[in-house]
Amino acid sequence: MRTLLFSLFALAPFLCAQETDLVIYGGTPAGISAGITAAREGASVVIIEPTQWIGGMVTGGLSRTDVGKEKTIGGFPREFFTRAAAAKPETNMWYAEPKVNLVTYEAMLKEAGVKFITAQSLKSITKEGTRITSLTTSDGTTYTGKMFVDASYEGDLMAAAKVSYIVGRESRAQYGEPLAGYYPMPIRPRTVEVMESDCPSIGGTGPSYIHGTPVSIPALDAAGKPIFGVYADPKLEPGSADGLTQAYNFRITVTQRPDIFVPFPKPASYDPAKYELLLRLIQAFPGIRFGRIFHIGSTSHGKYDLNAQGLFSTDYPGGNTEYPDGDAATRAAIWQDHVDFIQGMLWFLGHDERVPQSLRDQANSWGLCKDEYTDNNHWPYALYIREGRRMIGEYVMIQNDLQGDIFKDDSIAMGSFLIDCHIVQRIVAEDGTVRDEGSFPDDPAMPYQIAYRSLTPKRAECENLLVPVCFSASHIAYCSMRMEPVYMAMGQAAGLASVMAVKGETSVQGIDVPALRKKLLEQNAVIELGEMASMIRSSKLPGIAQDDKAAETTGKWTSSSYGTPVDGFSLNDGNANKGQMSVVYTLKVPTDGRYEVRVSYVTATNRASNVPVTIQHSEGSETVLVNQKQQPAIDSLFTSLGTFNFSADKPAIITITNKDTDGIVGADAVQLLKQ
Repeated sequence: MRTLLFSLFALAPFLCAQETDLVIYGGTPAGISAGITAAREGASVVIIEPTQWIGGMVTGGLSRTDVGKEKTIGGFPREFFTRAAAAKPETNMWYAEPKVNLVTYEAMLKEAGVKFITAQSLKSITKEGTRITSLTTSDGTTYTGKMFVDASYEGDLMAAAKVSYIVGRESRAQYGEPLAGYYPMPIRPRTVEVMESDCPSIGGTGPSYIHGTPVSIPALDAAGKPIFGVYADPKLEPGSADGLTQAYNFRITVTQRPDIFVPFPKPASYDPAKYELLLRLIQAFPGIRFGRIFHIGSTSHGKYDLNAQGLFSTDYPGGNTEYPDGDAATRAAIWQDHVDFIQGMLWFLGHDERVPQSLRDQANSWGLCKDEYTDNNHWPYALYIREGRRMIGEYVMIQNDLQGDIFKDDSIAMGSFLIDCHIVQRIVAEDGTVRDEGSFPDDPAMPYQIAYRSLTPKRAECENLLVPVCFSASHIAYCSMRMEPVYMAMGQAAGLASVMAVKGETSVQGIDVPALRKKLLEQNAVIELGEMASMIRSSKLPGIAQDDKAAETTGKWTSSSYGTPVDGFSLNDGNANKGQMSVVYTLKVPTDGRYEVRVSYVTATNRASNVPVTIQHSEGSETVLVNQKQQPAIDSLFTSLGTFNFSADKPAIITITNKDTDGIVGADAVQLLKQ
């Protein structure tokens, strides 16, 4: 392995062009993962970070790491988080203090001999045909490389290389994603008891999170205009595409420990009018708790990760609209606006006399940490850019890749976090009240494989660039994939793939992917789970099969992985809203004839014994009652409803309802077999 000079923060600028095997733009966890992995393979590496600090969100605020299913995390991300947790006694795995994460990254970079440049942003690139040859930074230094990785949260190198990308949300129709596009939400009523409860992580008895608008709140001021943070109804059809994305915030490291307590600051631009909606929320629930306005997650050593929840919190819907494609000045202004907005909100809660004294006291009992972000007034280093540009590469990961077609022959990492989108905007409803938009109900994802092709641009656009953060995914898929351990796993794959491309003198699209996968497994990366092999997949069933994910639902069904359902999940009605809920499967048969109809379900003692299933066939319709307390007779999964005539010119329609049922109703898959 080559020994490379390491210097951090105070590294003097290079005075001439620098040539390396791999140039990485973005000192995020993904960039560090890629750089260390490549350097361990003998490559010369330089990482260029536009801010003053390395480590992105992991050192810059997000101390309570979102992991999903831990068993999907291995390789470099697990190595890092294990090492960070071990660096200080009584540190929870995944939840090390930001300052400890920073020291851990510094040590690992030094050990690997990785050059690191901070406070230098991308100025320009040169490109010959479909290959980047160099990039030049704001100080005028040019870095020449054989391979490039864009690990920035913004995707600036990708954009400069003229690689296709999108900002905003695709339509529901584009990729057939049920959650896609414009998504206005109804009021999600919350009781006084819930709104007056704290998060369990700080000793409360309420739910960990609440989402959405909890009660009817007027959206207009005295002049009939929307109050701050609320926008006019865009008059879009649900599922329509637009250029907006989920809100940004800062993940704030807070404490109640007197020895490190720093009061929340008052921003110079403080304007209480910005918090009119928050005041109206408080007036609707005068006993609301500080730990219900924010999610306060315990981390380590008396520190907490303060994050957004509900209608009005640290998320700043609409404040990020111009950020993804903005120039440096635009982004700097938006960054500072987020700082001012969130600091002003914390000040408002602690000092505005219209806020109940109890809530003010709660707000003032929390503060910043004196021993964190000591060179930034104890404020987190990183704006949480949850989503910005997304590459349109060789393969676009979509909702179905997370919940249906979860297997990938070129898998290089895994994801498992639920499909989680924060509020995109708050709008004025027809009745003049507030509604949140874009924050659809969290939807579970199975442990899923991530395609190597989602790291690569289209070959015709760029052959020596990999993108492990602004990778190729739809908005909906990105809502699950956007977690730092996933970024790091993809960074590890990008580092190895870059080395393989250099050694093989080929493109990133042309490397030996099976060899890459073998190398990742040797480095303890998780690219597959043994349990996935036993999963029953609708695409592999004989005959014509349709899973619940492809069916049309009425009412609020709950998705669950309980039991051994087809494609990993099934629906249930929660034993609620009887007679108001249905699941409709529409299947096309290729030829006229007689078909056996089967339905699958997960059995349990609390399931209904009289679930009505209606089969609409070519000669009419028939309803069969299914006892879901009993184990299905066919492979312990399917039960037969009988045989019926169907014609090719008329779809087979199978409808499951919960009308007059005596327990929980489940809906999984439907199968038609030609007789």
